[in-house]
Parts: sequence; C-alpha cells; structure tokens
Amino acid sequence: MGSGSTAKAWAVGLSIVAAATIGTAGTAAADPDPGARVTTDGTALRLDGQPWWPTGFNAYQLGTNWAVNWGCGAMVDLDAYFGALPPHSLTRFNAFQALAVDRFTGELDFGPLDAVFAAAEAHGQLVIPVLAAQDGACEDEAFKDRQWYVDGWTEPVDHERAVLSFRDWVTTAVTRWKDSPALAAWELVGEPETSMCTDAACSWWLRQCPPDAAAVLRGFFDTAGAQVRAIDPRTLITAGLTGGGQCGTQSDEYALVGSSPFVDVVQYHDYGADGIPLPGDQWNGLARRIAQAQQIDKPLLVAEIGEPAGWCGATADRAEHIATKIEGQKTAGTAGALLWAFVPDPRPDSCTYDIGPDDELWDVIEEFGTSGASVGPIPNTG
Repeated sequence: MGSGSTAKAWAVGLSIVAAATIGTAGTAAADPDPGARVTTDGTALRLDGQPWWPTGFNAYQLGTNWAVNWGCGAMVDLDAYFGALPPHSLTRFNAFQALAVDRFTGELDFGPLDAVFAAAEAHGQLVIPVLAAQDGACEDEAFKDRQWYVDGWTEPVDHERAVLSFRDWVTTAVTRWKDSPALAAWELVGEPETSMCTDAACSWWLRQCPPDAAAVLRGFFDTAGAQVRAIDPRTLITAGLTGGGQCGTQSDEYALVGSSPFVDVVQYHDYGADGIPLPGDQWNGLARRIAQAQQIDKPLLVAEIGEPAGWCGATADRAEHIATKIEGQKTAGTAGALLWAFVPDPRPDSCTYDIGPDDELWDVIEEFGTSGASVGPIPNTG
C-alpha cells in the first residue's frame, strides 16, 4: 500500500526500532489532560472519578443505515439497545469511514454515526468507537499489511467507501466526536498486526512476520496516537490488540507496543477456551498479558469474549461459561469485559457468536459490571 521502495520501507522500520527500544518499565510523559469522564488509575478504570469495572457488548452494527451507507450487518434500534443496557455499560462499535460515506452520492454523511453517539448520550451509556478494522471488513475488504502501518495509512484510498486517507479520517472523527459525554476511549484499529502479504489475496497461511513487526506497530501508535492526542488531549486511547501472539505483539513485544505513551489501555480478545478464565500459554496467554499490563501500569480490557451458541450449544450454557470467565478474569486483575457480539437478529438455528436482545448474557453483564458513579442519563455539555 505504501508508495516507497522496499529498501525505504525497511529503513523506516529500522529507524522506528531505535525510537521504540525505550524498555517497558515506563513510558514517556504523554498522559491525557484532566477533564475526561473516563480515566485510568494505574491498572484500573474510573468513570466520573469513581471506580469503574465496565461490562457490555461489541455491537459493530450500530452505524448501519441502509438509507445512507452500505452498512455492516443489520440495522439496530439504537434507543432500544442503549436503553436496555445496565447503567454505565460500555459498547465497542465500528465507526469506520465507510459508514460515514453516502453510498448514493459518494460524499461524507455523518448522520448514522452521529445517531449512535446521540443515543448513547441520551441513555447515559459509554462507547469505544473503532476507527478501522485490520481485515478491512465492512470497509475496502483489504488486509492492512506492514506497509500500511509504515505509511499506507497516510495515503489516499482508491475505493468507493473512502473519501479520505485513514490519517484524515482520524482527524475528522476525533474532531467531530471528541466532546461527546458518551466517549470512553478512541481505538484506531481493531486487532492490528504488521504481517507481510506474499500473495495477491494476502492468504493468512502465507503471510510472513518481519523482524521489525513490533517496532513498526509501536511507531504507528506513537505517530497516530500523537495525532489523536493533539486534537483531543483528554480522551483515553486503547490499543485494540488481540493479545494472542499475533505478528507485532508476540511475547515481550506486547509490552513494547503497549508502552507507547499514546496507548492508555491495552486489550486482550478471548476465544476458543470456553469456561477457562485465563486461556493461553506462558508466552501469549491472558495471565501473561495481565502481568505485562501491570508491568507497564496500564489497564487491560478484555474487549472481546466470544463463544458460539445455537445448534452447537445452548445460550444458557454459554452464559454460564462466560460468567465463569469474567469472574476469574476480574479477580486476576483485568479492567473490564465486553462480549462478542450483540446483533438485533440472532440466528438460533446456526452456530454463531450472536447475542440477541433476549440472551441470558444480558444478565451476566449486569451481574459483573460495577460503577461508583451516579446512575442516569448524562446531559451533553460539550
């Protein structure tokens, strides 16, 4: 995706290595300014100055409006969704540029995403907008490779769902929504990794992980994160790391990337170990990630917990398994838990991660989410 030569790209990567090798015992001074609703207190989160251990859902479809954009799944009744959540829940959703492009005119239309923020504000809920997806789903469907993290993210995109470069989309989105009282944190890219594609389809089994993968990813967060903080000096930035040993965050690399002064909250995404609170091995498992988060003194949000149900398992059993997970993770020192994924149209006859409006997991998020803040809608004072 980048326009430079291979030699230039590798030189850039090597320069980033030098800048990133500051160790993982601390970070440079780039903390958010005071005044945000959501803040950190060591490895914990606070809401309105009070301890906050949020629970909630990934609800990637919230910005879908077929009258305007191409959508990303089914349309959601936003007031019904946010109104049904326990007070001060947290929702992670897709705020991609593609959802702000009118599919009929090809011009920017912020209406569908504005509606998400407005509904969250009206019901006193909190959101994490994810500004892009690693795999390009619901965007241009193109995997973001190493070169994208070097300089591709700064370049114009030739696609009907993109009017701006990602760099310009970050500026546009952060400027537009930075004063929303529903805003908990910014997330630049969901599940970032800096693999190199070796075929036109960027097949996962053929990708390579270059030796400077962590340095390139760290450099991206240092640069793009600084851009976010310059526009919005108060709001937290969370790195949407999968945490399972992906290219760029393997073993100790996770702490290197998480140590960026423009990463305030790290993440872990939990799949495939049903009912086990701390899955994974000694190098890339959740226990290791919690220890690393404690080392760099930042909260770790388990931002995706997913288990399939439907014909392959009862939703009630899934709820029991995930409750066991959350209880163990909370005890071990995580900072919150979000489940994958709410949909308005669950498919009970299929084996999916769908969580519908009547799923038993709604009781689970109500059981474990805690907040010392007052209950009720928060007026928009921005």
